Amino acid sequence: MNEQLHVQSDECRYSCDIRRSERPYSCELCNKALSQKRNLITHQRIHTGERPYTCDVCKKAFSQKTNLITHQHIHTGERPYKCDVCNKAFSRQSSLITHQRIHTGERAYTCDVCNKAFSHKSNLIKHLLIHTGERPYKCDVCNKAFSEQGSVIRHQSIHTGERPYKCDVCNKAFSRKSSLTIHQTMHSGERHFKCHKCNKAFNTKNRLTTHQTIHNG
Repeated sequence: MNEQLHVQSDECRYSCDIRRSERPYSCELCNKALSQKRNLITHQRIHTGERPYTCDVCKKAFSQKTNLITHQHIHTGERPYKCDVCNKAFSRQSSLITHQRIHTGERAYTCDVCNKAFSHKSNLIKHLLIHTGERPYKCDVCNKAFSEQGSVIRHQSIHTGERPYKCDVCNKAFSRKSSLTIHQTMHSGERHFKCHKCNKAFNTKNRLTTHQTIHNG
């Protein structure tokens, strides 16, 4: 038994030695180990706050040269990352990866509470507010609180009376884009919401829901 423990201990030390040889550069502040000295220098900027790479156009500074190059695409309009499926182009590789989940159906971000999955991390963060009950976005006029920033922006149109979304056919204006989209189906005759029992179609989800009560008794 002792001999077996001794062998396991030797294997553990051997494994640790391999890891140390693969990552010989260690950060003095957080002990993170890195394989190359240049990676250590870049990593240490997290602690120092140093941002040596500055954009010539807007003077925004970055800790890594690659981040500066990606940022400069904003000014040049360059979109070097293209989707193989639909040819949509992006200025950042991370944006392309996120977009491709539309085609693959991948949902990499899962809620720990209810296991609901999302393709975007930002959507998961918004969803988690349902469980926490947190409403960090507050209306400046009436102090009504919301879990999403978009919701408070839409709500504020009640106070301003603003209706920025106008129908091209009859010029009727709406405070929400979704309301305009629903309204436009009146002109186009489109009926996207179909009953799975009788195939009758409706132009709004609410009308479909009301109709389905016939089948549900």
